[in-house]
Amino acid sequence: MKVLKGIGISDGIAFGKLRAYRKDFFSIHSMRIFKEDSESEISKFKHAKELALKQLDVLYNHALKDVGEEHAMIFDVHKMMIEDIDYSNSIMNIIRDEKANAEYAIWLTSRNFEKKFESMESEYMQQRAADVRDISRRLINCMNNYVQTDVSSEKKEIIIGCDDLSPSELLELNRNYVKGFITILGSRNSHTSILAKSMNMPAIISLGDQLKPDFEGCNVIIDSFAGAVYVSPDRSTIRRLKRKKEMYDKQQELLSSFKGKDDVTLDGQKITLCANVSNILDIEAVRDCDASGIGLFRSEFIYMGKRSYPTEEEQFKIYKTAAEKMSPEHVTIRTLDVGADKQISYFDIPKEPNPSMGYRGIRVCLDRPNIFKTQLRAILRASAFGNIRILIPMISLLDEIIRSKNIIEECKKELKEEGLKYDEDIQIGIMIETPAAVMISDVLAKEVDFFSIGTNDLVQYSLAVDRQNDKINFMFNPQHMAILRMIKLVCENAHKEGISVGICGEIASDDKMTEIFLSLGVDELSMSSPFVLGIRRKVRGVNVSAIKDEILSKL
Repeated sequence: MKVLKGIGISDGIAFGKLRAYRKDFFSIHSMRIFKEDSESEISKFKHAKELALKQLDVLYNHALKDVGEEHAMIFDVHKMMIEDIDYSNSIMNIIRDEKANAEYAIWLTSRNFEKKFESMESEYMQQRAADVRDISRRLINCMNNYVQTDVSSEKKEIIIGCDDLSPSELLELNRNYVKGFITILGSRNSHTSILAKSMNMPAIISLGDQLKPDFEGCNVIIDSFAGAVYVSPDRSTIRRLKRKKEMYDKQQELLSSFKGKDDVTLDGQKITLCANVSNILDIEAVRDCDASGIGLFRSEFIYMGKRSYPTEEEQFKIYKTAAEKMSPEHVTIRTLDVGADKQISYFDIPKEPNPSMGYRGIRVCLDRPNIFKTQLRAILRASAFGNIRILIPMISLLDEIIRSKNIIEECKKELKEEGLKYDEDIQIGIMIETPAAVMISDVLAKEVDFFSIGTNDLVQYSLAVDRQNDKINFMFNPQHMAILRMIKLVCENAHKEGISVGICGEIASDDKMTEIFLSLGVDELSMSSPFVLGIRRKVRGVNVSAIKDEILSKL
């Protein structure tokens, strides 16, 4: 037996024979063509483009039935990339200027675009290189009339092994027989990983050179929880993982039984359980886990997915979709939080010695009001289609709230003059993620409708611990007494003014903290979708009145 270690994607355990998913990689050669042949090569490219767009339409409809609209939109994104003017112009310019054949022009353009994405600091943007590679491969395949062979033709339960899978390749697999996949490459943030999670398909990625060709045909077991692949497992391992799978399946059935139930403790204390999302592709998971709203919509990912500022109309469509999909539940949209670990090249933010303490969040938005107003107008317009709230990040001064509210009022006035609808009573909240905001939370509470505590940054700033520094990240402790006292103070000051307090940091999903948050008076917890039902189960089993005094006495 051999044990391979990688990154587990989508909870679960899968058994099957390993089958290689072999892709027909065409040998791309640079062929010099005559000038008069350039237009013929461009015609080949345009024909392949038309065929690829038709294929993506088919895949979109397939995905719509299989994994829902939000995940099907991956193929809309791929269509947009194929039709991107810069991408197409690059291919045609290489054909004309370098007298190159179409296949080589596509390959070279793909490599150039991939390098641009891979050089970006954001991991999310780095993963867009895989999308460019996918659409380019599709175009070249269309030129060569290539169709992928069905690996599940044996009609047996199998595990797919390959270098990497694109979203389209994943959706084209016969799920009656393909029970999971393992790859040499891959990332948690790739579209393929997102799709695998939505499909509940166990997978292990980023195995590197551990995955050998001679494993072909071996019995394998995927344990996504442990990030492990067992090749030719022995009997005791098979028995152990079968038991583990049975226990997981029973647990999932139990958690599913909590759908539709109230988020209320044994003694009647209510709390709202919400989900965090980074884009509208995540909304299906929010609905599936029965969350009571979106507590944090990270809008900066709309900006990260582009090479220039998104327009008001582009943003409006995204926010509108989120509002409609979640209605009547609320969608809390955090305004642009660029800077620090979320660098976007076209913002041209200068390098800083300490970016976490520098030009980021609301500081950027107030310094560049035109960008801020474009986003706020889009959010306000979308608020006419559902229950949207505005959340402003990185507040440390009262003046920042006043100025932000003034800009929001300017936007409202403009929209009214233009005859565009919006929610006139839209709620405005702020992130509590600096010690300064904690200490003046009594003053800030008079100006807003709700607080949302960002524990990741609050811990970092309060404990002077860089959470990305491997040497000291063991000191990054969200359960530190100082942090809990801060949360208690914020809750007290908020409730005096009749406003609510949520927590949207990773700690919200820690069931060991649920009793503490309930005792401190937290009104909302927002977390990754997979944790919602587990926290609901925890909430419904707690008697706060029986434990509150003991918990508070330790602070």
